[in-house]
Amino acid sequence: MKTDLDDKQAGGEALPQLRYLRLLVTGLAVIMGAGMIAIVALLWMRLSVPPLPELPVHLALPGGVRPQALTFAPDWIVVVDQAGAVWLFDRQSGDLVSQTPRP
Repeated sequence: MKTDLDDKQAGGEALPQLRYLRLLVTGLAVIMGAGMIAIVALLWMRLSVPPLPELPVHLALPGGVRPQALTFAPDWIVVVDQAGAVWLFDRQSGDLVSQTPRP
């Protein structure tokens, strides 16, 4: 006949394995939780950035001019090229309004 002492001794052998299994399951849960938090944070950061305004298709810089900076104003688009010249374009039509060379 089995006694309570025999059950405790049998359970004592399995106990380290159960502790290891519990540790693995807990570790997996923590890693999955951290991963979910990271995914939500990345999605929130990525989707909270406002999109850039669309550039007019007909906006064209003269040949050889490479833009270095671009600024969107309510009525104009301002382009600064690599030489430091400032190009001012109408936002609706894309026509060149003025060009100011670098001082």
